[in-house]
Amino acid sequence: MPADPVAIAQDLIRCPSVTPAEGGALAYLERVLSAAGFRVDRPVFSEPGQPDVENLFATIGSGKPHLVFAGHTDVVPPGHAEDWSHPPFAAEIADGWLYGRGAADMKGGIAAFVAAALDRLAANSLPGTLSFLITGDEEGPAVNGTVKLLRWAAERGHRFDACLVGEPTNPATLGDAIKVGRRGSLSATLTVRGRQGHAANPQWADNPVPRMVALLAALDAEMFDEGTADFQPTNLEITSVDVGNPAFNVIPAAATARFNIRFNDRWTGETLTARLRAILDGASPRGAAGYEIVFEPFNSPAFLTDADRLIGPLSDAVAAVTGKVPQRSTSGGTSDARFIKDYCPVVEFGLVGATIHQVDERVSVEDVRMLTRIYRGFINRFFAG
Repeated sequence: MPADPVAIAQDLIRCPSVTPAEGGALAYLERVLSAAGFRVDRPVFSEPGQPDVENLFATIGSGKPHLVFAGHTDVVPPGHAEDWSHPPFAAEIADGWLYGRGAADMKGGIAAFVAAALDRLAANSLPGTLSFLITGDEEGPAVNGTVKLLRWAAERGHRFDACLVGEPTNPATLGDAIKVGRRGSLSATLTVRGRQGHAANPQWADNPVPRMVALLAALDAEMFDEGTADFQPTNLEITSVDVGNPAFNVIPAAATARFNIRFNDRWTGETLTARLRAILDGASPRGAAGYEIVFEPFNSPAFLTDADRLIGPLSDAVAAVTGKVPQRSTSGGTSDARFIKDYCPVVEFGLVGATIHQVDERVSVEDVRMLTRIYRGFINRFFAG
């Protein structure tokens, strides 16, 4: 009897695995995969100042090719449970929809690739190796999760030939898009300092707000590029401006702003930070001395995967089930694929992501079953190639 991906998804959703809590999700996967003959490890990684994170690595078979499915069982907080039409961790089905935190992002995808693998193994053996690389730290700081799990696996001799991440890549309907790359992400905090004073006596103060406005206007007006054949134009968004001042008659001592840039493969972290400093220097009446900027730790470069053995079989499997040829996309945010691409070619394909991180997150039950058939077809095509 084929594995039931919907039942697996329900079992996973019922595990309240809000980052960094394991919540029982990895323990559940360990039981399911161990029963199917997988060798399962549960490494826990630590970092000063960060919570410990439980992870899972499961593998079956031997030799090449080595295909790995990757994903995360941690989820974002559900917010107020009373706002949901179905309890966020009840995994209830209504009118053909499976409700629950993580249904789309990404316990439904994990359930589909686990069920697909179990079906393939029940039918016949694999001419190679199949593994699962699952973290509990994708929605959090991403410090003690995939990046360390990849290093842990490599130190134990695992060499991956290809990876499929089950993130919810489809914007509207199943089969719309395969993520073949991701834009890079760079964040920074900008500070302009002045001198506090009374609004009626500006001659005795130094208002930082006009200077901050000029800097932000220069950043906002910058056209970094026009995009490339594979990527959207680089885009900067100002996400916060604050002076910490509730009074109308006080000139603040400092102004702080935050911004994030999603950038294409024309830039690296180094070239982009240099460009930002040049823009700010030019817009600051006091040059570099007129502002302070602190960049967040950088771990999200732009990347593009060009691997026919991976993308071709996946596209064919999608078309066989949905009747659609998926678009090759690089839009959206970052994912753990940014770490995996340093070890092997990686693409992403999963469920429709329209409700991720929202109240009443949900997926179509039929989509979960179709995704399982897609993954099963992909596994068969990959190992036949």
